[in-house]
Amino acid sequence: MTKLIRTVLEWRNCKHQIAKENNYLGFVPTMGALHDGHFSLINKSLTENEFTVVSIFINPVQFNNSEDYNNYPKIFDEDFSKLKAKKVDFLFYPDFKEIYPDNYSYSITENNFSKILCGKSRSGHFEGVLTVVLKLINIVKPKNVYFGEKDYQQYQLIKNMVESFFIETNVNACPTIREHDGLAMSSRNLRLNTEQRKLAPEFFKLLSSNKTLTQIKKELTEFGFVVDYIEDIENRRFGAVILGNVRLIDNVKK
Repeated sequence: MTKLIRTVLEWRNCKHQIAKENNYLGFVPTMGALHDGHFSLINKSLTENEFTVVSIFINPVQFNNSEDYNNYPKIFDEDFSKLKAKKVDFLFYPDFKEIYPDNYSYSITENNFSKILCGKSRSGHFEGVLTVVLKLINIVKPKNVYFGEKDYQQYQLIKNMVESFFIETNVNACPTIREHDGLAMSSRNLRLNTEQRKLAPEFFKLLSSNKTLTQIKKELTEFGFVVDYIEDIENRRFGAVILGNVRLIDNVKK
């Protein structure tokens, strides 16, 4: 039976009980609207740890667009049913005041990698991401935490943050899970209309092609995508586009 936890104090009381046995604790932070990509992380945690905690918290401070935040899918009852079916041990489901009792007076800033790619066009986004993840890790205190490679820039920033602040948590990356047509699974995909959903796989198809960055941008634009960036960094190609009013991100190894 999945135990629903709403407050930090409630979690600390639960953690005190299971910590007595010195068990491994796995953690998967999410914003809900759970899909198979999330469950690939959850399954890995369930396999590698005695206990697994999943959090659902739609973090308003990481949205640079209020419309995007307001339209983010909110299907808690369905999510909770899925977690119970998976026999996840704990669901941490706090509200804003529980996570930000200081009303977001303090934040975490990274000065290099967070300023390019998504960070370049989404002011304050990664400050919000890093701050909430640091808070959640400090609350849960897991042995292992899991992130998908679809948000590879986010994963790398979190991994580096954990190392920089000497936090005793292992940050684990899990492969991107894709739909049958190649589109990276994302909660935002629920907001694509029928025609947009048919077109969306062209993003991954072009991103993973051998075409030049200029050719990829040109063809995506011709398809009707608004291109934020297509860039090669080290051995990985990163991309972000907007289709309708939905932002899609992806990356592939080169």
